[in-house]
Amino acid sequence: MTLLLAERIEKFFGSSHVLKGISLCLQKGRSIAIIGKSGAGKSTLLSILGLLEKPSKGSVELLGTQVPCATAAATRNRHIGFVFQFHHLLEDESALYNVLLPANIARLPLQKGSPAHARALALLDSMHMLPYKDTSVKYLSGGEKQRIAIARALCNTPELILADEPSGNLDRSTSEGVHSLLLDLCRKEQQGLIIATHDEKLAALCDEIYLLENGLLCQI
Repeated sequence: MTLLLAERIEKFFGSSHVLKGISLCLQKGRSIAIIGKSGAGKSTLLSILGLLEKPSKGSVELLGTQVPCATAAATRNRHIGFVFQFHHLLEDESALYNVLLPANIARLPLQKGSPAHARALALLDSMHMLPYKDTSVKYLSGGEKQRIAIARALCNTPELILADEPSGNLDRSTSEGVHSLLLDLCRKEQQGLIIATHDEKLAALCDEIYLLENGLLCQI
């Protein structure tokens, strides 16, 4: 089943032509790595695919439908999970509180015994972070924080996960662990995953690899 379909995506910033007619198709349960140098436009492309930003030209379909601007925010919260290089956690709140944020935004019940609460605990367990559920994240290591960020992205069981340099600030061993956890969870739950990274070794863990260079995307 086609989860995401982008056709002829172009993006201009003033006179700068950043993306030049990019097309991409992602099937459910599959993973794609987009590699390229810093400044190549990987983050811009992910922002467009994640409905955070509009393309200058072209279209993006999610689950077979083009999403109107008026419903983009609700669609993102329900169907898309984001993992960023900088985890953007609420440092003074607990790990569990951070994981539950998407459910909170969606106004789902969060009390003990609710589906969202049970889901959050299960995700923390899968990330080997359940013992830290009540720990303020400011006391966690960089790798532990990124695991919390991944759990948060998966909280609402989104069909699509977009990860922008998710291990860019981590050492090699921790990076490989974070990537493996992310890929294993997405395959297990049949979610689609797109990772933007400059690390070719980590990109090789994905089902498909694309190179973004000079505004063009080609499969390698």
